[in-house]
Amino acid sequence: MKTHDFHFELPQELIAQTPIERRDASRLLVLDKTTGAWEHRHFFDLPQYLHPGDCLILNDSRVLPARLLGQRLPGGGACEVLLLIDRGDKTWECLVRPGKKMRKGARVSFGDGQLTGEITEELPDGNRLVRFDFDGIFLEVLDRLGKMPLPPYIKEELQDRERYQTVYSKVVGSAAAPTAGLHFTKELLAQVQDMGVGVGYVTLHVGLGTFRPVKEDEITDHEMHSEYCVIPQETADLINRTHAGGGRVICVGTTSCRTVESWAGEDGTMKASAGWTNIFIYPGYRFKVTDALITNFHLPESTLIMLVSALAGREHILAAYQEAVREQYRFFSFGDAMFIH
Repeated sequence: MKTHDFHFELPQELIAQTPIERRDASRLLVLDKTTGAWEHRHFFDLPQYLHPGDCLILNDSRVLPARLLGQRLPGGGACEVLLLIDRGDKTWECLVRPGKKMRKGARVSFGDGQLTGEITEELPDGNRLVRFDFDGIFLEVLDRLGKMPLPPYIKEELQDRERYQTVYSKVVGSAAAPTAGLHFTKELLAQVQDMGVGVGYVTLHVGLGTFRPVKEDEITDHEMHSEYCVIPQETADLINRTHAGGGRVICVGTTSCRTVESWAGEDGTMKASAGWTNIFIYPGYRFKVTDALITNFHLPESTLIMLVSALAGREHILAAYQEAVREQYRFFSFGDAMFIH
């Protein structure tokens, strides 16, 4: 299967630059994965498509203010460091700019010296290991000095940091938001639970590999990035109980979907699990756990549009995307949503 098989034309003006004022007022394209039929609704209509005995699986990862703007030492030339993975001992794997000036041994400073760092290693993929020095608690220093690591297609400055967090975010560690969850309000979550819909949480810390384009012609030649994820015992129990009772497991976002599919048994049973996953889901994949998916609209030729095509069929997805373009839906991180069921 070719990467170009997942191409579609997207006008630039449909890429959402700012969050909509009310989270659950975003539009919702409801897609029947069997027939390909769609409906145009709003996200606050979601409860109409849920049934008692279903469950929602949400990713409770919280985004780090992981983008640091500072100066190189000595000399003061501008630099940017983007935190990716905590490697322990005050050391993080990072993306850096300008790469040519930030080799092993280079030193950097942020916030007039409140935070300094030294590049200790250059990794084969171009990332760097940076060992930081600071007073106090690192996450508090980062909260003062860091900026939200918005995707490269968002050019607007974010006015309210919390709009790039889900209302249920809890476990700090992501370099990007699990954006399908941005549409939920606490009130909407309470409403679905009152209906008898279970709510369970997994944690997958989203890496920037999410935005890395597929450069190979054959999709099977693409190498997925690894991300750390956790499935607690109570979530595993909820999934098993839901399926045993005839309900649907509805994953909120591709990250939740990839998490449960990574650790499910062949028969679809779940156990509490934790570890790194680089699962790549594309058409032909047999889903073990996921019955339905709440997701945003994804980039052309991305691994994420391949995942949703695996669930609903490439033709159905591309037709639904064409319809979304015609109807002027908002795309990507701050855009509108789909419910594939």
